[in-house]
Amino acid sequence: MQKSSSDPLRITVLADSDTRWKWGALTARRISSDVRLDARLLRGRATPTSRQLAEIGIPAETMREVTAAEFLSEAARGRAADGGCDVIVLACVGGTVQAMLHGLARAWEGTGRRPVVVTGYVGVVYEKLADGLLLRAGADVVLANSAHDARRFRDTYTGVGADTAGIVETALPFLEGAPYRTSEDRPFTVTFAVQPSAPEGRADRTYLARRAVEHARRHPDREVLVKLRSKPGEHTTHIEEHPYQKLVAKLGPPDNLRLVYGHMGEVLDRTDLLVTVSSTAALESLHRSIPTAVLTDLGIRESLGNHHFLGSGCFASWDQLDEGRVPRADPAWLAAQGVASDNPFGALRERVGALAAADELPPPAPYYTLLTAPGYLPGVLARHGLDAKGEPLPGAVAEREPGALRRVLRDVARNTARTAYRQGVQRVAPVIRRWGQL
Repeated sequence: MQKSSSDPLRITVLADSDTRWKWGALTARRISSDVRLDARLLRGRATPTSRQLAEIGIPAETMREVTAAEFLSEAARGRAADGGCDVIVLACVGGTVQAMLHGLARAWEGTGRRPVVVTGYVGVVYEKLADGLLLRAGADVVLANSAHDARRFRDTYTGVGADTAGIVETALPFLEGAPYRTSEDRPFTVTFAVQPSAPEGRADRTYLARRAVEHARRHPDREVLVKLRSKPGEHTTHIEEHPYQKLVAKLGPPDNLRLVYGHMGEVLDRTDLLVTVSSTAALESLHRSIPTAVLTDLGIRESLGNHHFLGSGCFASWDQLDEGRVPRADPAWLAAQGVASDNPFGALRERVGALAAADELPPPAPYYTLLTAPGYLPGVLARHGLDAKGEPLPGAVAEREPGALRRVLRDVARNTARTAYRQGVQRVAPVIRRWGQL
């Protein structure tokens, strides 16, 4: 892992969705401005599609789809002096992070020099605080996206006797872009940033779609953009059962309402009011001083995640927005949430730099072990093809690179299975749930 000061820092990002790839890749670039970035996309239901990767637009030196076993095999081979990487960013859900920590600890047994392991949260932490944090315990660096989160993270680790040294306060890595300015070259633009799972139900999502359409009808001088995360059939971090594309189409929207994809930063460049339930797009918007409304129409509830914005000054309903309200955020709240921080990534660079320069590092030591969680840990590891020791289970051993024909057949089968799964999620599963409610 040792390198000269003139060499770029070698960072490998393991990501399990498009959103987490964006977070992991941008985190890598915040660690160092001179980076060789390698992408490993974990094979699963939310593996990013080519379109999603192109929309994110972050290039990598190499980019491969891998299983957990393949990733661990590569990490083990990377122990050689001229191979491997300096830093691994685990941009995955908590259970996957836990499995990789155990797998890496096993792969690096007997090795003093190893990559620094970094992990964290893609956005606002509004649920499963203890569960998610303890699954990430054992990484060298656990990123907290604000001073508020850093305090909560340390309290949680202290409460179970886990080491707090790895908790590093930063900010969300995608908070960037030019400050907001009004423009007379375009109509006043309202952007409704939708989410795959907040809310989840068809009735609530139809209500929000209808209110966006009605807002466009009430204000023909405004442009209303519905910013979409994915196309029907694609998955992001969460499963989207009721795509807004279909809901809006049924409402007969006026000409001044449009559905848009693309990079959120580019959409914010032409936004005068950002509207959302609880998307991290609100933090991107607030970072740029764009007026931002967090909707209260469906209540302020933990299940929606909008309770995170208590004290922000951003709450509003569609009725209030229809009447012309433009919320203004509270500066003190913004500072506490890491939205307006000075040098938010300095501590991250300092800790990673110190660990990368160390002669040797102890193996990752997750909080959960067969001693502390014998009824929980084996199931977490098994879901990722690992046994209780962190080794690949029989049948999950890393496969050799297949020949061209085998690779094509494998990809066709995988895409067919993925399409069938998504159709089941979006069409069959809701019907079964309705039957169950009869």
